[in-house]
Amino acid sequence: MVALHFLFPVVGIIPSPWNRLGAIPFALGLVINLTADRALKNHNTTVKPFQASTALVTNGVFKVTRNPMYLGFVLILVGIAIFMGSLTPFAVIPAFAVLINTVFIKVEETMLEDTFGQHWLEYKKMVRRWI
Repeated sequence: MVALHFLFPVVGIIPSPWNRLGAIPFALGLVINLTADRALKNHNTTVKPFQASTALVTNGVFKVTRNPMYLGFVLILVGIAIFMGSLTPFAVIPAFAVLINTVFIKVEETMLEDTFGQHWLEYKKMVRRWI
């Protein structure tokens, strides 16, 4: 994102000091990631993609989104793009979301269904993938 901003800024869309508002989604994303990481560790299950989970965490931030860490990463990217202030860094955000959705989330959700069965399916019905 930073490289795109400096190499191909295209057009500035968020001038200073308004670009500093990027700190809000950045900080929110960071808090969501740290909270989700702590919840997974408190349940003694992995935070690493593609590793088998030993617990299905459904409380805290996991009540709002099935993928709080990926949501947190997207918010961090939004914050960085706002801070950069040019148009091109925003192109990274949908590309990242599509990549995460197709490469990571679909595989992880299949693994969770295989491991937790009906409990996963019930949770999946109640909580959206992103928000």
